[in-house]
Amino acid sequence: MPARSSIVTLPTEVKEWLDKSLVDGNFSGYEALAEAIQAKGYSISKSSLHRYGKNFEDTLAAVKMATEQAKVLVDACPDEQGNLNDALIRLVQQKAFQVLNKLDADKCDLDLDDLGHMIGSLSKASTTVKKYAADVKKRTVEAAKDVETVAKKGGLTDEAVQAIRSKILGIAG
Repeated sequence: MPARSSIVTLPTEVKEWLDKSLVDGNFSGYEALAEAIQAKGYSISKSSLHRYGKNFEDTLAAVKMATEQAKVLVDACPDEQGNLNDALIRLVQQKAFQVLNKLDADKCDLDLDDLGHMIGSLSKASTTVKKYAADVKKRTVEAAKDVETVAKKGGLTDEAVQAIRSKILGIAG
């Protein structure tokens, strides 16, 4: 197994400064970054910074691309019920289960605590989304009833009231 990067052992505030500096400097100027880190009391070579920076840049590019693709996907295929989110959570849970099944505990370099926290967070997110969707549906039904009452008192025909109710509930074609 390769040696642990000296960058991951930096204190949080120094690591955050480094990450921001890399982004602000467009992932260049590694010699100056090495000198700045040296001035902060840490010794990290220019080549170590470059390896870390390249990996960070690639990760950032992948996240940006995924974000852009997700925006296009959401615009092209609206998903008010959160089906895409549910599918993604299930896919990640399935992959985590596969990893755990193949895991050789003696040769494990996977942080099981992190994996457990990830699974817990996914489960909580799924539950939260479902509760939110149920709450929105309940409030929509209540709003439709309120509008129906007001519309009838205002003298609208039953057909007009039902058309409004259908639009509110999202079932009108």
